[in-house]
Order: sequence, then structure tokens, then C-alpha cells
Amino acid sequence: MPNVERVPVAVQSDFMQQQARTSPLHALAECIWNGLDADARLVEVEFDCNALGLERIIVRDDGTGMTRERAPELFRKLGGSWKHLRGRTETGRELHGSEGRGRYKVIVLGRVADWHVTYDAGEGDLRRFTISIISDDLREVRFTDAIPVGSGQPGVELVITEPLADFKSLQSDEAPQELAEIFATYLRNYEGVVISLQGIKLDPATMMTGPPVVMSLSDIEEGDHQYPARLEIVEWNRKTKRVLHLCDDRGFPMLAVDTRWHVGDRFFSAYLRSSFVRQMSDRNEIGLGEMNANLANAVEEARQEIKEHFRAKAAREAQSVIEEWKSENVYPYAEPPVTPVEYVTREVFDIVATTAARYIPDFSASNATSRAFQLRMMRTAIENGSEDLQLIMKEVLRLPARQQEDMARLIQESSLQSIIGASRTVSNRLKFLTALESLIFDRGLGSTLRERTQLHRLLADNTWVFGEEHNLMVDDRSLDECLKQHTQARNIKVAKGAVKHPTKIRGIVDLMFGKQRSGYRPGALEHLVIELKAPGVPIGPTEISQVDGYVGAITRDSSFDMTTTKWVFWALSREVNGDALRVRQVQHAEAGVIIKQDNLVVIVKTWAQVIAENRARLKFFQDGLQLTVTKAEALRHLKEGYANVFVDTPAGTALDEAISNGDLAD
Repeated sequence: MPNVERVPVAVQSDFMQQQARTSPLHALAECIWNGLDADARLVEVEFDCNALGLERIIVRDDGTGMTRERAPELFRKLGGSWKHLRGRTETGRELHGSEGRGRYKVIVLGRVADWHVTYDAGEGDLRRFTISIISDDLREVRFTDAIPVGSGQPGVELVITEPLADFKSLQSDEAPQELAEIFATYLRNYEGVVISLQGIKLDPATMMTGPPVVMSLSDIEEGDHQYPARLEIVEWNRKTKRVLHLCDDRGFPMLAVDTRWHVGDRFFSAYLRSSFVRQMSDRNEIGLGEMNANLANAVEEARQEIKEHFRAKAAREAQSVIEEWKSENVYPYAEPPVTPVEYVTREVFDIVATTAARYIPDFSASNATSRAFQLRMMRTAIENGSEDLQLIMKEVLRLPARQQEDMARLIQESSLQSIIGASRTVSNRLKFLTALESLIFDRGLGSTLRERTQLHRLLADNTWVFGEEHNLMVDDRSLDECLKQHTQARNIKVAKGAVKHPTKIRGIVDLMFGKQRSGYRPGALEHLVIELKAPGVPIGPTEISQVDGYVGAITRDSSFDMTTTKWVFWALSREVNGDALRVRQVQHAEAGVIIKQDNLVVIVKTWAQVIAENRARLKFFQDGLQLTVTKAEALRHLKEGYANVFVDTPAGTALDEAISNGDLAD
């Protein structure tokens, strides 16, 4: 029986817990790294199985190993690795490990690990000894005496027995690809090195679609130190996991960041490289990953760069297809983009259309008329929003379910689509304002506009005209309905009869809005009540007295809260009788205020003021998006969007005539 030396090792329980968190794949990778750090040119991994399943894992290398004399010191305590002193192997290769920690990751794979080490003791004198650890007691490492070996070569054979599981993932068809991703940088740098898994050579070059894409990231800052960071993206030509590896500055992966990527059918590995990652590893903090705020910022920047890289690549690849569609006259855009919104809209369309075309059954074989129709449908869907696009992908284009999901995610997560959506909202509002201005101020149109059935209906559908913060509560309903909505907002119940108007049998309120104030305190409400007048009806004494009636009905009825609720009343029309307004104007208040006391304000407003206020709010976005709206476009938008309001009416006829003239002044 060979003599066995037992050497105590300073291993702490928290250290072992950290090793146990390593995945089986990365534990196996550490076993391979140990061979590479010993200058191995060949590392082979084999799995021995019997009828009951996995029996042994063997990792064999032809590296220099270690001498029997030095071995106990190298295993005795963590941090004593010879690698820490050198930084490079004898042949000048970069070293992966530096603290002697990686060898203990074998406990993730099996209960017993035996390193059979063959080394050159000098002048060709080959000797062999065995190092053993058992996971039950890692505070003791066993070393046999070195014995002469008649023939062979230096190297290490690691045999892991009593495996903790069958590790089907390590024996799967995907395992060579996953290991190739980990060792891609190393194998590219040292072309003579070979790693094989069950006889399959890991060859990242044959799995890659092209050379890596390298880009600089912002420095990672910690205290007064700055650590440069860069990103490498490797795209694979086969389906695999999409992973962001956190690496040291030499490209050695320390941790894989799990995340979801919506980049279509692109499969890649990304490598965030920085010496800061090595610093975290040396401090035993690498397992925390993105819990470190400094690293989290770098990871988020890397994520955005990856998404932007594949978005830009998709746009470039789409161009050749787009040029072919243009030559066949099936491309749905006749003119080049001009504004920023047109550019981003076109870019989204090109990416989505060329991607979808790959999955549409017989798209390339169909005739030009059919393809032109399908592309026009996609254009309309993209410009109208993602919901329309999903419907068209399913019902018209009949894309497979998986491709529908991928395309939907692409649109939903695209910042370009957000810009398109925002620009559509701004554009539609500008069109509505321009059309509204024409309806009210153009005598030919304004004289035919009905206040209750037309103007009122348009505004009820576009309450943003009176401010984004208000919610419509009452639309052309009685004062009783106002009380009902008011008490519901305050979460109270009031049992009473009808609310009495001083001059009318049944007072009808045009529009009443509500919003919460002051941090949503209970009862802290604000109501905006608007009395609309037809464009041809100026606000004079009679109209002001009507508003006074509604104010009186509410203020005299104790069911309406006047203590914590603010009430704002507008009398709104195209024109105001200046003399009537001057008589009621409150001194030292803004123009148009005729009552201002406690929580009650009554204001006489003109449409010119309301439209100007809205244009001012939209101007920043209009200028940034370079949007222009003509009066003809605006009136067409109004007629198409609100056909039911104008059908068979004098205003509808006047609107049609104005549109057909084509010479509207802007």
C-alpha cells in the first residue's frame, strides 16, 4: 500500500458555499482551465457511464503539472497558487487562475477527486503521484509518494468519481457549443491549443459567423479608481443561449449574466471585459454579480450596446432586400425620408418587413401585386401601432406563432417604435387643433357648426385640449350626475333629491372634469366645469349669468364639498363681449377671471387662448420631430376620424367643400 501524506488545508465553510454555487458547466470549465494554466496543448474531457448512469468524469491534459515537492504547499492554503506570482505560463500564455481556488470547484461534480500527476523531475526522469480530496472533509488533502514512470509524458489526469448527478447537460449536443463560448477568446489567441469533449473538438472559429465585434464602454468607477471596460460580441451560426459573460481584462469569463434578449434569430455570446471583474473575483464578490452598482451600470450599458448592434446590423442587411423590392416597384414608400420621424419609421419598417418576409409562406415566389399588398399592409400596421401589426401578422400574413411573438417583442421594445408612437400622437393633436381652429374661426365652417351635437362631441373625445391631468367625469349630463360623480370621487354617499338650478328646470352641464391634488390626500379634488358656446355666440351678460346659475346651484347645495375641493368654471366661446367682461373682471387677477374666492374660480375663456396654450405645449415636440401640418391635412383627418359627427349635416357639407377646394390658406 503506497505511503500517503495528509496535509491540512485552511478552508472556511463560507468559501465552500461559494464554490458550491458554481454551475456544473463552469465547474467543468475550471478543470479545463487548470490544464491550460499548466501549458497544456491538449485537454480532453470524457464521461464514463455504465448501465446505471454516469460513473466517472475524466479531464486529461498534457501540461507540465507540478512537482511532488511543491504540491502540498500549493494545496495547503488558498491564495498560495504559483500562478499569482507569475501571471503567465512558461510558454508565455495568459493565466486564468491566480488564487488556487478553481480546483475546489470539482465538489460540484463529484464526491471524490483524484489528480494523477506525471511530471519531469529532471533530465527525463518522469515521476507520478496522486492528490486526492473528498468533499466530506476538504480540510485535508492526501498526497501519495512519487514513483518513477518508465514511459509517457508529463500531464495530469483528473478523475472525478461518485458524481452528484448524471449531468445530462454536460453530455448533451449543446455542451460543446456552451464550452466553446467560454473558451472562445483563449482558443482564438492560442491556435495550437485543443480542447475536446467526448472526442468533439471545440472550434469556435467554425461556429462563428465572423470575427468578433469590439467596442469600448464607459470606465467602471469605484472610489478614486477607474477601470477601463470593453465589449466583445461573437455571433454564432447555430442556435444557442444568448449570454453576457463578465470577464477580466484578459477575456477570461468569471460569471455569466442571465438575461433575456429580443434580437430576432440572432445567437451570440458577449464578453464584458474589465480588470474590475477580476477585482471582484479576488474579493470573493463576483457571485454578487449585478448587485454591485458599479458593475450593474456597466452591464446595462453593455445590454444597450448589444441591442443597438443587432438593430443596426438588421437595418444594414435589410438594405439589399429593400433595393430589390424597389426595383420591382413593390416597396410601399415612393419618396426618401426627410424628417427624423420618417427616418425612424422607415428603419422600423425595413427591419420588420425583411424579417417577416423570411417567414411568410411563399412570399418570394408570389407575384409582385401580392407582395406589394402585403408590404403596404405592414407599413400601415407599423405606422398605426404594434397592436395592428400583431393582428396583421396573425390574420393576414399568417406568420408562425413563434415568429409573431418575436416580431411583437421587437416592436414593443424598440425605442424607434416609441418615437413613432409619440410622433403620431403629436401629429394627430396638431391636426385636430388646426382643424378645430378652422371650424371655429373660418366663417364658412363656423356658421354651420352645431354646439351640442358636433363641437361638444369632438371635445368629449379630445379632452387633452383642457389639460392632460383632468379626467372626464360628466359629458352633457345633469347637475344630479355631477353630484353623483363628485361624491363617488370623494368615496362618500349622499341621499337626496335633485340638484336645483336657480333659473332652469333641469340644468345640463356640458363637461365636468376631475383630478386629484396635493399628493392624493382624501378629498383633495379639483373639478373643471366647462360651459360651451357655439362659435357664433359671443359670451356676454346672458351667458355669464348662465354660468352664475351653475355656480350658485353647486355652492348653495351642501352635498357639494367646497372646503377641500377646488372648483374652476370656464365660459368658453370664440368671442367675448369686452364691456360685459370688464364689469365683472376681478381686480389683480389674471385676465378673464370674474369670480375668485376661496376654492372657487370662474373664468371667461376664448378659443384663441385655449388653442394657443395647446400649441405652446406641443411646440417643443413639434420642433424636435420636425412635424408640419397643413389645413387640408387637418380637415381630412377630422372628416375621416369623426365621419359619424358630420354625416348628412351642413357642417359636413362645408367640410367636404373646403377639403375638395385644395387651396386652403394655412
